[in-house]
Amino acid sequence: MNVQWRKSTHSSGVNDEHCVELGRLASGVGIGVRDSKDPDGGHLTLSVVQFANLIEQVKQHPTR
Repeated sequence: MNVQWRKSTHSSGVNDEHCVELGRLASGVGIGVRDSKDPDGGHLTLSVVQFANLIEQVKQHPTR
């Protein structure tokens, strides 16, 4: 599976210890979420609905 990973625009660069990447997985599989510092370490697979719910949770409970 050839996934194009996109780094968060909130990343502050190479030394940012809290950065994720997202990738659209094969059709019908969902969205992949991985640690940008460990791209070979695997990824979390979320359905589109699960991903949308995650984004809503993040919006409701932002970190400081």
